[in-house]
Amino acid sequence: MAFSFLHRLLPQSAKSTRPLTQIIMSATSPNATFTEGHVPYVVNGETLKTYYKLFGSLKGSTKRPLLVLHGGPGMSHDYLLPISDLSLAPYSRPVLFYDQVGNGKSTHLREKPKEFFTVDLFVNELTNLITHLKINEYDLLGHSWGGMLASETEVRLHPKGLKSMVLTDTLSQTKLWGMSTMQLVGALGDPSINAGMAAGFGDPVKYRAALEKLHAVHGCRVSPVPKEVTFGVLDQIFGDKETGEGGDPTVSINMFTGAIAGWSIDDRLKEVTVPTFVINGRYDMAQDFVCEAYFWKVTKAKTKWYTFSESSHTPMWEEREKYMKVITEWLDHI
Repeated sequence: MAFSFLHRLLPQSAKSTRPLTQIIMSATSPNATFTEGHVPYVVNGETLKTYYKLFGSLKGSTKRPLLVLHGGPGMSHDYLLPISDLSLAPYSRPVLFYDQVGNGKSTHLREKPKEFFTVDLFVNELTNLITHLKINEYDLLGHSWGGMLASETEVRLHPKGLKSMVLTDTLSQTKLWGMSTMQLVGALGDPSINAGMAAGFGDPVKYRAALEKLHAVHGCRVSPVPKEVTFGVLDQIFGDKETGEGGDPTVSINMFTGAIAGWSIDDRLKEVTVPTFVINGRYDMAQDFVCEAYFWKVTKAKTKWYTFSESSHTPMWEEREKYMKVITEWLDHI
């Protein structure tokens, strides 16, 4: 029989929107070492390349590797690099990041039609990466859209090597994500945010400015915002803020208006058979009603839910040390 653990905090009314002012720290420790490369991924006869970055070693480790799935769709792994702390003592766990195709250092797909971008495209890419690197047992950590991808991989394939999922700041329905975003934007009471969100990619300058204001409260409350967060979250889609160069919104636009428009996994969570750890932040865009289905509706495996008291959408930055300890406690007991 499945069993669950719930860690809850103060009611919504007790929240404060003050930013966290922290000493600027590097996304990765100077002691962290990594290897990187590209894995070929064949889609409809065309060879694409998936970029990966591995901290620690897959050979000789006594601990299962943690595979980290970034959000978006349309972002890159860079903003999640603090999780590489887990590759160092006392944790000493291999941590594998990668850029999903269409993003970051992987093959970009600007000329592909909307129909090309499917959930299957990314599920199959993850499976291909695992197979190519000869990973037998592993845990998945999916952030935001990455949590959607992790859960889709489990319910579609039930991979033999998958031992648990850590779903950080994720959603079980895109409808709920939209409701949460509208609610939080409304509560901020800033007309420029409303206007920018309404404009969307029709006015990317206003849209980015609106997202920056929203994210300062509900995305990453660390001030100043770490450069890796700006680069991995916004620059990947919109380009450099000053020059506009380097941005590629292809995946984001096509997935949100196509494959994951109206997406929901709620009715399929009964098919999840691996232990599932749900994480969100007290100030998160993934409010409780956005992510709670993963806790309540996974009935065939152990579940746990933890809310970080000083975090929004990036607890790996906002409560970095605690995040690593909480994740490790989960992984070490699976």
